[in-house]
Amino acid sequence: MRERGRSRRLLGLGARTGGAMLRSRLGGKTDWRALGEALFEGLSELKGPAMKLAQIVSQWDDLLPADLADELARLQRQAEPMPWARIRESLEAQYGELERVFTDVETAPFASASMGQVHRARTLDGETVVLKVQYPGLAEVLESDLAQVRRILRLGRWFKVPQARLDALFEELAASLRGELDYRAEAEALARYRSRYAHLDWLVVPQPLLSLSGERVLAMQYVAGTPLRDLESADDALRQRVAGHLADWLTDELFTHGELHADPHAGNFALDDRGRLVLYDLGAVIPVPQARLVQMVELLEATLVQDPMAMDRALRKMGGRQGEGAPLALYRESAQAIAPLFAPGVQDFGDIRVHRRLRELSPRVWAAMDRLQPPADTLLLSRTLNGHYWNLVRLQARLDMHSRSQPLIAWASGAGS
Repeated sequence: MRERGRSRRLLGLGARTGGAMLRSRLGGKTDWRALGEALFEGLSELKGPAMKLAQIVSQWDDLLPADLADELARLQRQAEPMPWARIRESLEAQYGELERVFTDVETAPFASASMGQVHRARTLDGETVVLKVQYPGLAEVLESDLAQVRRILRLGRWFKVPQARLDALFEELAASLRGELDYRAEAEALARYRSRYAHLDWLVVPQPLLSLSGERVLAMQYVAGTPLRDLESADDALRQRVAGHLADWLTDELFTHGELHADPHAGNFALDDRGRLVLYDLGAVIPVPQARLVQMVELLEATLVQDPMAMDRALRKMGGRQGEGAPLALYRESAQAIAPLFAPGVQDFGDIRVHRRLRELSPRVWAAMDRLQPPADTLLLSRTLNGHYWNLVRLQARLDMHSRSQPLIAWASGAGS
């Protein structure tokens, strides 16, 4: 009965969202703020895959109506926690009597998200740890929720997105969500990243505590830090140092190791009391094949030289374009909006002119979606890179992206030949 009620609520939210999108596409007015508030209230309580999908969508700040993006972004910061009694059930299923393992477990969550929440605890030997607890029953309702998400994704047909592409997009999303329920895989990712970046004195990855971890509870070393989203008013020199480290780490992760921490919302990154960048939550780590990296850099190069025909060839090579009539004017204007960030010298990611131009282009992107279709198998990759872009915006980063990109372009030219 509970599952049927959950499905009805998800379908109701999906229908409301679809109606708003359709009215907007047909030239009508939509109260995006009211829709966002409804989605926040409904999904915050329901948790699970649909909430995760909304969090993913919220990171596309440059394409969403501002009021809707603002409301969905609350899902990253203020999601309603699950009552302690339900969380305690999961902890007792893992440990038995909590008093035999911990002297104290904080009943208020340290953080809460779509698939689980984090509680601080103290072990019998006095060590402070954090326990990432999967929401009770989430594994059981996952497939039901995914079925409703598949129905919601069918709204994409109103934008002339082929069913085969929607199905491929759904499968990538479903694989990612199923993977996030595997806490043993996340523990392995934490260990792998700790070993990989042990030589960097400015980067910290919490240590997984395997003896206290299980299928639905992940125990980690507690690493205190100020979330990246709270650094917007910090000292400028500090923000620039963090931005540089974030850009360095992202480049190394992709081009040296072929992997990507694919959950880039600002709460997953912090600054500790020694000024080190802290990486939290490795529940979504995806492989990035070299061939795909080469194609992405080729698209970047075509964009930076503002060559619409080369941009179209690059998108077709990626599998991201179909049909006749390439939207060359849209390519040209998109390139004109993006290229300034990669001009020689230090550029300001806080320059609102760039964001404004991207947002102004978004209705035309949606209108051309029957021809301009992102490759379905790059859903997580593209939204992650977009999320990191906005993290740099929040930090008001000033970076020399020209110098950073030129070696990558030279690498792609050699690797693709």
